[in-house]
Amino acid sequence: MTVYSFSAKTIEGETKSLEDYKGDVLLIVNTASACGLTPHYKGLQALYEQYRDQGFTVLGFPCNQFAGQEPGTDAEIQAFCDLNYKVTFPMFSKIDVKGEHAHPLFTYLVDHVPEPYRTGDIEWNFVKFLVDREGNVVKQFSARTEPAALEDDVKSLL
Repeated sequence: MTVYSFSAKTIEGETKSLEDYKGDVLLIVNTASACGLTPHYKGLQALYEQYRDQGFTVLGFPCNQFAGQEPGTDAEIQAFCDLNYKVTFPMFSKIDVKGEHAHPLFTYLVDHVPEPYRTGDIEWNFVKFLVDREGNVVKQFSARTEPAALEDDVKSLL
């Protein structure tokens, strides 16, 4: 089993298989629009723009589980990301990333981070999971890790 075994609804409402990203290095992130870490969108977009032509994709998954910091509808979230951060990487419909109703992708991600790169449960918005071209979870980065700090790890997988 790999991340390619999962599908999710895009922010536009279409079901998308992660198999569509097979062969890409992925950075899967739970996001929020009203968080102190929301400026991470800027760094995520910069990484995406710099490396997408080499087979790198950021996947954003809005989540409202942390202090209600993603209260909007999918349309409102998309408009916010477009207007404030010019996000062009794929965004998905709002989901839960932990607990009883967690999306199976995030349960899988947390359970498959190899030691010593597992930081534990998803503690907040903007936890980042790096996935290799074969769909294997390589590393987990804490919410506070700036996207720019991931550049060497991304380049090593490209």
